[in-house]
Amino acid sequence: MPVARKHNVLTPDEYLQEELEAPVKRELIDGQVYAMAGASANHERIAGNFYSELRNHLKATPCEPFSSDMKVRVRDNFYYPDVLVDCDFDESEPYFTSTPVIIVEVISRSTRKMDEKQKLLEYINIPTLKEYVLIEQDVADVTVYRRSDDWRSTHYFLGEEIHFESIDFTIRVEDIYLRVKNEDVVAFLEQHSES
Repeated sequence: MPVARKHNVLTPDEYLQEELEAPVKRELIDGQVYAMAGASANHERIAGNFYSELRNHLKATPCEPFSSDMKVRVRDNFYYPDVLVDCDFDESEPYFTSTPVIIVEVISRSTRKMDEKQKLLEYINIPTLKEYVLIEQDVADVTVYRRSDDWRSTHYFLGEEIHFESIDFTIRVEDIYLRVKNEDVVAFLEQHSES
């Protein structure tokens, strides 16, 4: 869980100004600043794989993917999702977006509660958001929440494909987990190498 800096409540403008020179990434939640922890190798592999597949798919479209350095603004809160897609980026605000269509979070034990509860409740109130994706790193399990399905969750596993309606994009779960080292991925690869 990120650690809050205990002092006066920051306004969004104060936060954005401080964030330009901050030595670490920090999220602003209800006026409090929370430092972001570093990520594991599997976390980076998953986020990088997803971003790379999105980038290739979207290169001839008005939509573009962003990695974990782009903030999302929800009311007066700012979050750093692992990957997002925006189809109407506002160039007048180059350090954040308020119009993502897809948000992806790679979850860990320390971020699970925040990603599955608080961020879900925040993100589904973004008018442009169509899909929210949670990707486990310790097991192979991808959860997708879709506006078109009243934000109900659907789980996807190795050997399955996920279709993202908002950008007409399909990805195989094993492509998300390329080079990831966990028991599910190792067992899946062993099973398929024997076939």
